[in-house]
Amino acid sequence: MRLAILSDIHGNSIALDAVLEDIQKQGGADGYWILGDFSALGHDPVGVLERVTTLPNASFTRGNTDRYIITGERPGPTLEEAQTHPHLVTKLAELSANFAWTQGFIQARGWWDWLAELPLEIRLTLPNGTRVLGVHAAPGLDDGPGIHPALSEEELRKALAPAEADLVIVGHTHFPLERRVENVHVLNLGSVSNPIIPSLQASYALLNTNANSYQIQQRFVDYDHQAVIETIQKISHPAEKFLTQFMRGEKISPWAQM
Repeated sequence: MRLAILSDIHGNSIALDAVLEDIQKQGGADGYWILGDFSALGHDPVGVLERVTTLPNASFTRGNTDRYIITGERPGPTLEEAQTHPHLVTKLAELSANFAWTQGFIQARGWWDWLAELPLEIRLTLPNGTRVLGVHAAPGLDDGPGIHPALSEEELRKALAPAEADLVIVGHTHFPLERRVENVHVLNLGSVSNPIIPSLQASYALLNTNANSYQIQQRFVDYDHQAVIETIQKISHPAEKFLTQFMRGEKISPWAQM
């Protein structure tokens, strides 16, 4: 059995199409897991949903931005923080416009209930008995700091404590990594869109299983960043400045130097 596992598409159908094409070049997949952050804040919030929901044997979890769309929650700054610190007003206004734009698409095209009903996690027991957990940020969480390279072994152990799994697969931080602590194997997929790694590639993983073992192959895929920028500009996307910073490599994480 082979699972293709990806996360953090963020409304970027150009990057998603490149990943799906790469999966087919690797021989396809028997099933798919997509671990949240489907639509916000990219240029094609509904197009990505139309694509992933036609994939065979697909399972989904919610990400923090999926929840923000439905509940109206935001990552910050809050109105109170902006009132106290006026320099945050512009950021608050941009964030509100960005999510309102995405919410309008989701509502108008009939995807509201689908996003609202996404579960927090996916679980599967592999043929060899390995218990697998798929979740957006960390066991029990779709938000927060997530699993990232700066975590100490003790911090990672604490983050994985609620997992009740042998293999934990997450996204959220957009930074791919693979670590083990005690008997738990953890994989961060990175992201399909909004790259913070120097190569600016989309990343995902293939999980191959048989009766005796499993193997994970992390994949890194090129896509046309200029096409994304031009599409964002053409439609006057309210998050144009924010999104093009990713596409131009202006959001590279300090973790890349670790």
